Amino acid sequence: MSQRQTLAAAITALSALALFAALLYLVGPERIFSGKEPGASDRRRTPPFVRKGDTVFIPDGSPYRSHIVVAPAELRNVSLSRVVPGTVEADPARTVRVLAPVNGRVSELNVELGDNVKKGQPLATIDSGDLAQAIADAEKARAAARLTKSALDRATGLNKAGGLAMRDLEQAQNDYLQATSELKRAEARLEVIGDNSKLTGQRKITLNAPIDGTITALDTAPGDFIDNTTAPMMTISNLDRVWVTASVREKDLSFVKKEERVEVSLVAYPDKKFPGKVEIISQLLEADTRRNKVRIAFDNPNGIFKLNMFATVRFFSPPSKRVVVPPSALMMVNDESSVFVEVAPWTFKRKPVEPETDIEGLTVVSGLNAGQKIVVRGGILLND
Repeated sequence: MSQRQTLAAAITALSALALFAALLYLVGPERIFSGKEPGASDRRRTPPFVRKGDTVFIPDGSPYRSHIVVAPAELRNVSLSRVVPGTVEADPARTVRVLAPVNGRVSELNVELGDNVKKGQPLATIDSGDLAQAIADAEKARAAARLTKSALDRATGLNKAGGLAMRDLEQAQNDYLQATSELKRAEARLEVIGDNSKLTGQRKITLNAPIDGTITALDTAPGDFIDNTTAPMMTISNLDRVWVTASVREKDLSFVKKEERVEVSLVAYPDKKFPGKVEIISQLLEADTRRNKVRIAFDNPNGIFKLNMFATVRFFSPPSKRVVVPPSALMMVNDESSVFVEVAPWTFKRKPVEPETDIEGLTVVSGLNAGQKIVVRGGILLND
């Protein structure tokens, strides 16, 4: 073979190799070596879903069909509920604020915060100059009443004997009336001071417990000077019966009816429910929080309910027909809940709903009609 023929054969081989490399790049080795026509596998490949406007279609052959379950929304007779925060409070009708009847210094304090006391038990002793003044005023009034009574008796006798003018008799009668009025005022003052108290001398007074209960507030100490008789020294509350006060949002007031049942849970006893009923619904809505105070009374003989305990209160509405769906049917997008409704065979459309509460493994929703077919499982595949 001549040199020219050898060169021509080499050029032909290189051209063939370059053409084969171009085919590999453009078509792919799997199509060349398999003998399949380019594009055949692409035509057999089925998309998992197809979007058509605001609907999603699952075509025949899509792997999604085996993962998506459709069922109708159910209508059930349910009682909705609302859970709101609450606190344990003393019954105002069983609470007494102990006031000092006179100004003075606390010379002795017999109780501490949280102590249980019995009616008539000594609470504190006050050394008071006002008390000494009140006793002195009463003694002077008694003396004046005795003196004017004697003068009136003499004037009456002299007038009958004709030895005293009528004007003088009337003056004696007026003096006696004024003296007796002053005596009544001074004695009434002592009675007020001695109410729930015991006068133990010219200057000292002992305050006694007006009811059985617990010292729930203490605002004094030995040596403290009392100069405001309208400020309570301490507060006594009978905790045999207490209030649980719930703060109900304005939009949930439709759930609150007087005498309706409620369930109360305490943080201290999370596994225990305390059944009760609504007794008082405040007529005043708090302007700053837009909440309403609702009170439930509980007997508390064993002291389970303690003041200022945190509680949760569940209110129930009367039973009614409501639409329920499985929780798995609910999808979240931008903090909004929705479900996928079947508008045609294997064609779904997102529909916003509002979950209200969970009951027996189902979720009560509004915005959906009973019987509408929805995706109850596998909706996450469409939720993008």
